Order: sequence, then C-alpha cells, then structure tokens
Amino acid sequence: MIVAHFKNEDPLPVYSRFRDQGRLALEGLIYVSSWVDEKMHRCYQLMETDNPTLIEQWIANWNDIVDFEVYGVVTFKEAT
Repeated sequence: MIVAHFKNEDPLPVYSRFRDQGRLALEGLIYVSSWVDEKMHRCYQLMETDNPTLIEQWIANWNDIVDFEVYGVVTFKEAT
C-alpha cells in the first residue's frame, strides 16, 4: 500500500505528468487500484510486486512532486 502525499497539497503536477507520461510503472510492478482523499491532498494506491526494488525505482520517477509512505500488506485471507 502506498500513500502518496502531493507536495504543497497540489495534485495538478501529478495529474499533468500522469496525463503526459502515464503511471511510469516498471514491468513487474502491477497497479491494482487507487483512491484519492476528498481534499485531493493524498492518493492511496495498491500496487503489487515480488520485487520491492521496483517500488523504489517507481518512486524515483515521482518524488520531485510527491512524498511517499510505503506499507507492505497482505490480504485478510493470507493473514488468517
């Protein structure tokens, strides 16, 4: 689970880059779904990979306009 905080609480640079360049995810990093908070300050993304290095590389494509928190998660079924 990735929590993306838009720098300066401004989503416009993020949406502009996404529109122009796409998600910029590397092969092996799978986008599952995302949600944006009502104030448009944060985006919660669920990404899937067997290689955590891909997340670091993906973050490098965005960290000039986004601050990230990364949490490893498993499904409820996997946890029980």
